[in-house]
Amino acid sequence: MEPERIAERVWPDGIRSLEPLGGGITNRNFKVTLLDGAEVVLRIGGKDTELLGIDRDNEHAATRAAAAAGLAPEVIAFVEPEGFLVTRFVGGRVVPVDEVRTTKALREITRGLRRLHDGPAIPGRFDSFRVVEAYCATATAHGVAVPSAYTTAKEVADRIEEARGVQPPVPCHNDLLNANFITDGERIWIVDWEYAGMGDRFFDLANFSVNHELSADENEEFLRLYFGEVLEDDVRSLTLMRFMSDFREAMWGVVQQGISELDFDFAGYAGSHFERLRTTAADPAFKEALG
Repeated sequence: MEPERIAERVWPDGIRSLEPLGGGITNRNFKVTLLDGAEVVLRIGGKDTELLGIDRDNEHAATRAAAAAGLAPEVIAFVEPEGFLVTRFVGGRVVPVDEVRTTKALREITRGLRRLHDGPAIPGRFDSFRVVEAYCATATAHGVAVPSAYTTAKEVADRIEEARGVQPPVPCHNDLLNANFITDGERIWIVDWEYAGMGDRFFDLANFSVNHELSADENEEFLRLYFGEVLEDDVRSLTLMRFMSDFREAMWGVVQQGISELDFDFAGYAGSHFERLRTTAADPAFKEALG
């Protein structure tokens, strides 16, 4: 559905303007300026995104919970039955990776993540070990050839799952890419809650760590800021789940090759993450953590 038609449904009295926002590779996002001058974001989900494990009702609930915790922009409206989301527009910029790695930014981000993880339950479940299996099945069903690298990665993932054991589920974002951290000059906001659900806090922490290419020393600072101390078991968990973050991301790229209509190199995206997880698996620290 065209954004103009959606805008007519949500704001029947009219709007001042509607302009596309760049950066998304799953959804289409638009900045809408209302008649009273207020600025909001209209988020239109991509084609067949339920095959990526996305539930728009869960996204709506998670975004509301994150906004209540002061982590995400306020939810203005939820357009049913399609599940289009309208949130307050945050003027600012994506926080550069080098800036994210500073102690000041890491302190703010870890406080926010801890507030999320220790907060009330949200709908949905996210288990990275089951997600990669589901993505494999979905890709196959849509005629996408699953790379041979999947088999080796899955063997490693099974060993990680056994080593980690059952973990208590907590509210997680599960998609902490750099593009999802926005600063307005005063504070950092976390956006894009479509994969949020109850899961392993160490997937969230590792997802942030690997996507911002934190070094071993930076990982220790990250854990110290989050937990108040650095424990060997926590370093081990973070090291192992960095692999799972890239495995999920690689298989996400594989599935998208069969369902997305966006002009994006999903095969290259998947390949780069398979390459990075291979590098991770070859690292002596990872092998030691895996035992």
